[in-house]
Amino acid sequence: MLQTNLKELQTEAEFNKFLEENENVMVCCGRMGPMCIPVYDSMDELEEDGEYENLKFTVMDFDNPEAHVIRNAPECTGFMGLPFTMYYRNGKVVDATTSIQSKEQVAGILEREFKQVNV
Repeated sequence: MLQTNLKELQTEAEFNKFLEENENVMVCCGRMGPMCIPVYDSMDELEEDGEYENLKFTVMDFDNPEAHVIRNAPECTGFMGLPFTMYYRNGKVVDATTSIQSKEQVAGILEREFKQVNV
């Protein structure tokens, strides 16, 4: 189990339910290591900022057998470094990244894929 401040999904059923119940989702699948922790920290900060209220942030332990839903996703084919980060809209993958990402890189994807326009 990962020890972050983010919601952690433990099972494939939880993962599927989470995608079904939430329109916009970011899932970071990794370990408690030097490549993953900065991504978790960025997610935590972005969630706390409240700028992406329409987005749900969550994590999944890479070594959990149930994480096959991320590890074996076609979008992750060829990924070599942890974490595997997936971005979903309406249950469909809109982006996927591998390895360490800065807060600015994550925010760039969120801005492009999930930023709500205030009308």
